[in-house]
Amino acid sequence: MKGLCEEPCYVIELLEDGVTIDDVIDGYISEHALVERSAFVVGDLGALMRQHVRWQVLAPNLQPYYPVKCNSSPAIIELLASLGLGFVCTNKAELSLVLEQGVPPENVILSGVCKQLAHIKYAAKNNVCHLVCDNQAELCKIARAHSKAKLLLQLTTEAHAAETSVAFGCSLKSCRYLLELARELGLDVVGVTFHIPPSCPDLQQAYHHALSDARCVFDMGAELGFSMNILDIGGGITGSDFQLQQVECAVSPLLDAYFPPLSGVQVLAQPGTFYVASVFSLAVNVIGKKVLNQQWGSLAQGELSATDTEFQYYINEGVYGSFRRKLLGNTIPAPSVHKHALCTEELVYPSSLWGPSLDQLDEVVEHCLLPELSLGDWLLFPNMGANGLEELTCLPSEPQMPVYYAIYTADWCGMQEAGVALDGTMKSFSLINHSAVFNHPSKSI
Repeated sequence: MKGLCEEPCYVIELLEDGVTIDDVIDGYISEHALVERSAFVVGDLGALMRQHVRWQVLAPNLQPYYPVKCNSSPAIIELLASLGLGFVCTNKAELSLVLEQGVPPENVILSGVCKQLAHIKYAAKNNVCHLVCDNQAELCKIARAHSKAKLLLQLTTEAHAAETSVAFGCSLKSCRYLLELARELGLDVVGVTFHIPPSCPDLQQAYHHALSDARCVFDMGAELGFSMNILDIGGGITGSDFQLQQVECAVSPLLDAYFPPLSGVQVLAQPGTFYVASVFSLAVNVIGKKVLNQQWGSLAQGELSATDTEFQYYINEGVYGSFRRKLLGNTIPAPSVHKHALCTEELVYPSSLWGPSLDQLDEVVEHCLLPELSLGDWLLFPNMGANGLEELTCLPSEPQMPVYYAIYTADWCGMQEAGVALDGTMKSFSLINHSAVFNHPSKSI
């Protein structure tokens, strides 16, 4: 992950009535078409604010702690910090990024099932005391490096184990031993954390098992003299309002039963994708084209309108850059074609999209139907905020991909009402009218 420069500055384009994010993308495509046609990203910071408001409405009893690994773009971290979110970090670099934004150490959790000793020592040096632990070796390591640590025991869940094929976390049976060992080592255990993946087919049952196990751990901790007051129900929350409502409906009655408000337990959740997925859109350019006379067997007969032509297109971003999540088994949705309204009579062809490396693994989209494209055409991938755009380039020697930020006037007013201001909490941001940006083609952002 790239570090912060000494004086980061993000220019935000203020969009007046009638101007849209699509207009911003159009403007930058026109500029890039005159020069190098490099891929670029447009970030709608208002989308981040809108998701924060949705979270407050749909899950008011769950305190959001943002997992930095989801997207560690410094601009995103600064804005979320200004909104008062907590953060979950997995290494020293993420801790440094968050702490430099003025986040109080008590609002930061160092997670990870196998943390490097140097990262634990860095947390101790910077008064980050909340650490996740799930085994004896990790517990002893923390005791040596961070005597003031406040531990969250990571519980394993059947749903998480089924998704990863690896049983991360400690079982309920092993929790008492870990609690007793923590007491012997002089460490404080303050809570429990677990994770239910979004792919879980039965959320009600999964959360029931996890929360009942967590209640047992809290009771065991009380018997051993620990005052446990933090429950972290983890991530597994997508960018969908409907999915968040499902989680809330599954969790709320169980929390009332196992951890009622009078218990004084602080309930956390880790919404990563929910917050940032819709923020970024990626624009890529078609740099190569190959025609194949091969029809996909999986397509219905007649779908190609009597043609068997297939196209392979090469674009200037691939799985070793902005689409790196494809290497982890994630599916990349088919893009839209810039300024192309598909007519019902227009032919579409089986197409695949490949990155620029010419590597056999660098296939971004395997199967999609697109009109015939030409070299130099632009494709738009929305909802790329959780796809690892924080690094923005696959090689340190390559120039960083341009990132342009924008916000609607209404969203900016909402941010100010929430206490976010340029001269206060967001000192690295500067605001400029959208029309002023495109009236100066030689600007630098």
